[in-house]
Amino acid sequence: MLVAPPLMTRSPAFERATALALAKGAALHIVAFDYLDGLASAGLFFDELALKHARESYLMLHRQWLEKQADSIRHQGVRVTTQVVWAPRPHEEIMVHVREIKPSMVIKDLEHLSWLTRALFTPLDVRLLHDCPAPLHLVSKVAHALPRKILAAVDPFGPDEHFAKVNDTIITGAERLAAQCGAQLHLLYAYDLSYIYASEGLMDFSSSLAQTLYETEEHAFDQLTDRFGVPQACKHLLMGNPAKVIKDFAQSEGIDVIVMGTVHRDRLNALLGSTTEQVAHHLPSSLLTLNPRIYER
Repeated sequence: MLVAPPLMTRSPAFERATALALAKGAALHIVAFDYLDGLASAGLFFDELALKHARESYLMLHRQWLEKQADSIRHQGVRVTTQVVWAPRPHEEIMVHVREIKPSMVIKDLEHLSWLTRALFTPLDVRLLHDCPAPLHLVSKVAHALPRKILAAVDPFGPDEHFAKVNDTIITGAERLAAQCGAQLHLLYAYDLSYIYASEGLMDFSSSLAQTLYETEEHAFDQLTDRFGVPQACKHLLMGNPAKVIKDFAQSEGIDVIVMGTVHRDRLNALLGSTTEQVAHHLPSSLLTLNPRIYER
């Protein structure tokens, strides 16, 4: 299911959704959730009948535009259906559609918002990261419509007991996507030891303690990657702030899609935003999130 932008623009998500539908041999449902504040507030000056007519005229125009986009996709061999919905609360409408349609993936353009907007309001993308029961693909820049390089970001120590299989979910989902696209798959574990050094008052990253901690992280990562038969050249263990490491690696390696889970480790991260949310806010490529709370049911 492709969630089209409310404005009539052919966004990068259209190209990614088309390429993935072709690769998967899947049908594509495109839905736009419309709501214009100006048109909604016009009820203060116009009667209900005139307002209804204006809204229906706008929706009809949007339906015609969306059908034109769908026709160009159909000519490539994809089965496409379209829908335009008047939605004052788009999050609720999207969730209703996802539960009814049960898509194999929800694809949407990533919204780039200022830090102030994110601080004052809960953006739609963040709400979907928490609530979407289907794999959620937030599309940013698209260098290749069909992904060529995919990165699975894992954390052998991150998941708590309730989400014990989150890494398996991430890797399996990334493997499946890579196989469908004929893409190269990389695994990355970005570990951050700064909190340990801060609590102990240490700054020497070359100490025996640092070496011991590194070996512990390396052993856990090797155990995880060995279970999935990951080639040495495709697994990466890097130290630093996870969100920054993932972003920098994706940018330097030309990663098309980053695959992550949506888990909050603790109350502090719940307040500051999870690693997945932090990556999404500064994404150099696109993000596919898998919700372990759904997979564990």
